[in-house]
Amino acid sequence: MDLDNRPLVRLIEVGRDFDVSRPWLNRVIEGAPRQLLRAVDGVSFEVRKGETLALVGESGCGKSTVARLIVGLYPLSRGRIEFDGIDLAAPGTDTSALRRRMQMIFQDPYASLNPRWRVRDIVAEPIRVLGLATTEDAERERVAELLQQVGLGAEDGEKYPHEFSGGQRQRISIARALSGDPEFLVCDEPTSALDVSVQAQILNLMAELQERLGLTYLFISHNLAVVSHIADRVGVMYLGRVVELAAAEQLFAAPGHPYTRMLMDAIPDLQMSGRARTPVAGEVPNPLAPPAGCAFHPRCPHANARCRSERPQLRAIAGGAVSCHAVEEGRLSA
Repeated sequence: MDLDNRPLVRLIEVGRDFDVSRPWLNRVIEGAPRQLLRAVDGVSFEVRKGETLALVGESGCGKSTVARLIVGLYPLSRGRIEFDGIDLAAPGTDTSALRRRMQMIFQDPYASLNPRWRVRDIVAEPIRVLGLATTEDAERERVAELLQQVGLGAEDGEKYPHEFSGGQRQRISIARALSGDPEFLVCDEPTSALDVSVQAQILNLMAELQERLGLTYLFISHNLAVVSHIADRVGVMYLGRVVELAAAEQLFAAPGHPYTRMLMDAIPDLQMSGRARTPVAGEVPNPLAPPAGCAFHPRCPHANARCRSERPQLRAIAGGAVSCHAVEEGRLSA
């Protein structure tokens, strides 16, 4: 696929905090302070036009929060998000036209579809809200076209979501996302609730739509096998931060960060190569009290005193970017 080098989406030191404090009266009586959960902490990356950037990591690392920040479901606590060069949070900026150019596909298709609406109304809602069809006939034709585009029939528009399988419901979600003619789709684990065979069908459909419509994807997933199938570049997140960013081929061939290596070692070795593998040890630290220095150091076999006291920055190394003192110092080859 020919990629445009211009970034369509750019995140600059993006952060999001959630107030998880106990109720005000309890804090006054107990003398307890407010508690802030730093779900996303200084995330920076860009998505170029026509590419698929995947974000991977364990549950709770902040992937879905980043997705919701981009589409405006959560407000920013810090940083800046630009879409096509325009700051989405700048005072006085009319972002309604920009927001129309991006849509989101959610993880659970049944939860994201109104069970009381027929499929034709679900898919037609963005068309009506955005005024993209001038007549009812034009709207009906557009809905039929969208359903056929995702592998369903026009007659399926008369049914309700509960009459479809999980894979078919996800196709309806994709049709709804495409009904507003977006350029950028944020896909929040769109295949994780589906069977493996159905996952492949949905991924092939998304790749076909990207090629045909020139779409740009941010693909959120914890499944590295899925990511290797669809992504052009991969960002690895850990405890709210991006720890590695590289082209998919490079990352799967030679992962740099120790956490990325552990994720790779967790993939079953079907070839039975006999290569030594390091299992992912330990648990993700409490995000309310993250460790000092590198957040991964309590689980890292290569950690030293610097790792425990100084937080590493994302640095360009060997064609990608890695946030690791061991790689930077040459103790762990990239």
